[in-house]
Amino acid sequence: MSDQPLPLAGIRVIDLTHFLAGPYLTRCLAALGAEVIKVERPPAGEEARSHPYHVDGQSGYFLQQNMGKKGLCVDLKDPRGLEVLHRLARASDVLVENYRPGVLDRLGLGYAGLSDINPGLVYCSVSAYGHTGPYAGRPGYGLLAEARSGVMDLVGVPGEPPPVLRLPIADGFAGIHGVAAVCAALVGRHATGRGRHIDIALYDCMVALHEFAIQHYTLSGGTDILTRSGYDLPQSTPYGVFTTRDGYVAIAAHMDEAWRRLARLMGGEALAADPRIQDTVGRNAHRDEILRRVGEWVMGQASLKDCVAALDAAGVPCSPVQRIDQVVADPQVWARGMLFDQEHPVLGRVTLPNVPFRFSDVDTTPRGPAPLLGQHNQEILCTILGYSPSQAAEMERGGVLHAEEGVGRLPGNRTAPEMTSGGGGR
Repeated sequence: MSDQPLPLAGIRVIDLTHFLAGPYLTRCLAALGAEVIKVERPPAGEEARSHPYHVDGQSGYFLQQNMGKKGLCVDLKDPRGLEVLHRLARASDVLVENYRPGVLDRLGLGYAGLSDINPGLVYCSVSAYGHTGPYAGRPGYGLLAEARSGVMDLVGVPGEPPPVLRLPIADGFAGIHGVAAVCAALVGRHATGRGRHIDIALYDCMVALHEFAIQHYTLSGGTDILTRSGYDLPQSTPYGVFTTRDGYVAIAAHMDEAWRRLARLMGGEALAADPRIQDTVGRNAHRDEILRRVGEWVMGQASLKDCVAALDAAGVPCSPVQRIDQVVADPQVWARGMLFDQEHPVLGRVTLPNVPFRFSDVDTTPRGPAPLLGQHNQEILCTILGYSPSQAAEMERGGVLHAEEGVGRLPGNRTAPEMTSGGGGR
């Protein structure tokens, strides 16, 4: 890697987000080089700090989604705290928030108010249902967007309730769409000098994720409604998960050449040349027979490892279904830098997932850990916003600013001793 600047170097972002979609969005912006200032409310900070897994009072959930950011803890209901935010808005390029529509408007921190202060501000709102439409005021979470969008109804076994997706699909998808929209708005600002409001909805993102079910319904004139199909895709035979003697294997042999390789492995040239199942239409029509044959062949292998080895040797796309401990030990994960070790001021060395951006000339691995609560109060107010150290100290004594006790013990921290006691620490 060279010493070229990261793509978003020089961009300052105000992070008024909590839990997942918003924090993931801003975490990505930080990894891409933006200076992200995480704004939290005293005395407890963002609610995600109370979310497990916890070690020594630190939340792994918070650490993962807020690495590489600076921390400012300020009471926005106090006029002095609101002035801090207004000054920061004048000095920033982007603001990201994921409050329910209207909440920040009531504080004078909506797009209309802040764009008057800074016309070039790119303002990104992330919410469950967006700022328009009949659901705009409804509270929502990723679970609800996944359920309402029909995506949840496509997962699981027929006749049983759909399972909870144990990955934040809606939040992650909304977050990464927000990254794309913010970057596009910053490019557009070069031409006009003006920012704009971006309205990202979790529900919108889940509806957009449908690559087949919606067009299948509309193009069939509303006669075909896809729903849960269990362990394979009926329209792509064979494409699913099969049981081995000691685990599970995913096989994607739905394309013609891959199917012929699998058929040849299971039944020789006779099966590979069977005219009934040479194309997708034929294989789907004989789905039950094919799934039975694949299932029997898979179960006939001595182990999951032997099954994968045979499929690999035949050139059939496949993968073992790995547990999380196996993922963490996977050499491909480490070779791609998708897990990395990071030094935290309280926990020492921690291992966390990385963001998936790979550039030819820069490394986007986060430079620092998630901030302690209020860790950068002094730096932000005095270096960026023009407050004097005495003014910053006075605001913290008055409860407008807050820092957890550990901040005052960090090497090189300039926070005065009295600034670590007012309001208490976590």
